[in-house]
Amino acid sequence: MILKIIFCLIFGYLMGCFSTAYFVGRLNKIDIRKYGSGNMGTTNALRTLGAKAGAMTLIGDVIKAVIAILLVKFIFFPDNANLDLLAIYTGLGVVIGHNYPFWLKFKGGKGMAATGGVMASIDPMIIPIGLPLFVLAILVTKYVSVGSLVIAVLFPIWIAIRHPGDLHMLIVSLIFMALAIIKHRSNIKRILNGTENKIGQRVKIEK
Repeated sequence: MILKIIFCLIFGYLMGCFSTAYFVGRLNKIDIRKYGSGNMGTTNALRTLGAKAGAMTLIGDVIKAVIAILLVKFIFFPDNANLDLLAIYTGLGVVIGHNYPFWLKFKGGKGMAATGGVMASIDPMIIPIGLPLFVLAILVTKYVSVGSLVIAVLFPIWIAIRHPGDLHMLIVSLIFMALAIIKHRSNIKRILNGTENKIGQRVKIEK
């Protein structure tokens, strides 16, 4: 089982290293790392390049997590008794790869779109609860980062409810939450200081 977990982590990591925002930026003839927050994720793509680029980034980051987990579930280990555990480890690898891609000097995004893809792939029942919570948190606060953190906290709560007594899966879900908090440290500071960018604010690109 340990070797399967290691395989899933490595496979997930390699899938996660596909940095959608980087390629979307290149399609628009910019290096997105040099604009806005420098983060390679949906929010920075949205603020820097607009709604279309933001949507492309969001979809790409969600899909890479979904594809990785589907491959593990239906191609690599379809008959494994611990399939949900292997799936969540694959998802963890995807998020780590997204956040720390080796080919971009380990500077990536914050992993929330990928985390959303992981959550939906492991248990689609979370979608009608998680998605409205995410949207509501943003509508109320005007901060995407708050919505992201709400989802990060929801993940281990959901795992505890849907997999009662499964300490292993709970621990892995808590790692997802910890990664999100670590990646959002600067956002949390700015929120507390009242300087966090609100949704809808754009970044000026020098031509």
